[in-house]
Amino acid sequence: MSPRQNLLHHPQFWKAFLIFLVPLIATNILQNLSGTINTIFVGQMLGVDAIAAIAVFFPILFCMMAFVIGLSAGATVLVGQAWGAQNIEKVHCVVGSTLFMTLTGGSAIALLGVIFAKHILLFLGVDPKVMHLSLPYVQWMLAGSPVLFIYIIYTSILRGVGDSTTPMLASGLTILIGLMVTPVLIAGYFGFPKMGIIAPAIATIIGFLSVLVFLYFYLNKKHHPLKLDRALISHIKHQPELSRLILKLGVPTGIQMVTNSVAGLVIIGLVNKYGSHATAAYGAVNQVLNYIQFPALSISIAASIFAAQAIGAGKSELLSKVTKTALTMNIVITGTLVGLAYLFSKYLMALFITDPSVVILGQQLLFIVLWSILFFGASAIFASIMRASGTVNVPMFINIAAIAFIELPCAYLFSHHWGLQGIWYAYALSFFSLCILQGSYYQFVWKKKTVKVLL
Repeated sequence: MSPRQNLLHHPQFWKAFLIFLVPLIATNILQNLSGTINTIFVGQMLGVDAIAAIAVFFPILFCMMAFVIGLSAGATVLVGQAWGAQNIEKVHCVVGSTLFMTLTGGSAIALLGVIFAKHILLFLGVDPKVMHLSLPYVQWMLAGSPVLFIYIIYTSILRGVGDSTTPMLASGLTILIGLMVTPVLIAGYFGFPKMGIIAPAIATIIGFLSVLVFLYFYLNKKHHPLKLDRALISHIKHQPELSRLILKLGVPTGIQMVTNSVAGLVIIGLVNKYGSHATAAYGAVNQVLNYIQFPALSISIAASIFAAQAIGAGKSELLSKVTKTALTMNIVITGTLVGLAYLFSKYLMALFITDPSVVILGQQLLFIVLWSILFFGASAIFASIMRASGTVNVPMFINIAAIAFIELPCAYLFSHHWGLQGIWYAYALSFFSLCILQGSYYQFVWKKKTVKVLL
């Protein structure tokens, strides 16, 4: 579907949703795969210490991603509404304001990050024997953060105008460049100097820069509504009202990410008490769950964009149709994956674990939690539809409450009664409860509100 064509005008709504959704799911999988491939190269070519050195960057990266994903979430809603109204001027205003904040924030993070990288690593308690590896890697990654941020923001905003194919193409190119450049820089092939631990960081920056250059020419050639021409560039400036609105919509998403991360740290602390086998099973189960959750999260993102366009077009009566379509897709697509995971659980666990006893343990944990992913997907859909209208704080508080008052205390209590399995009962209960809470607020409170265009 051409990005010029409003998603709402497709004669068969569910087909429009599916056409948009498939590349979105592929993009999320490719992005996850990119990090996996990078880790494989580092582990195979540089060894265990190198893996430990780059692993310490993950919590730093997560904090940065909370900032940029929050920005992109707020901007995408506003772009979707402006595009639904077919107001290109407003689309350019939102994109310009977002790019200005991204460049400003990214540059500040890069400068301060490079200067204080060692202090950050010491605060994180990095093993002194890998400090000489971690420090240059982290400094290079932080120096390249403006490029990473622009890449994420721009590919996210493209979806707001109904284009999910270009971000998929960009993700594929990023992986391809990484596959070619990373081993060359690590080993010093073709006359290049051996760069060691900083090679994956430099390869990452080269990959994102190359793809941004490609997008510049590709979007201009396609006469894309978000091509970087004079009209768009003129809007890359500080626009206080728009900045406040973008942050109002985006900050709750960032807070939610941080909350989920902290909860994950608490849970892994509980799991670790049951020994290395439990930790290995936890890691393997999470790998499987991640790939099942990608489609569910992708459906919620698609629902948010369709809903934003409907609101912008003044067709709020379509919101129920968007919700029903998204929930149906969740049942069909996520439900199919859940069913396949139940059927092939043994083989899925064996992809990550070789010890037969741990494979069995992993299967048991999967059986406990798999069904609840359907409810996780539904809760994300309800929250995303509400976010498209500007209702962001209540869904965020509901999510935090589900973690603070259901997931964490129940994980602690259930583990005392049922051992390791009790932690996974808590996961399932929290996903189910979150769905009931988000769905109830959506049905009995939010649907009774008057939905208004935010711009």
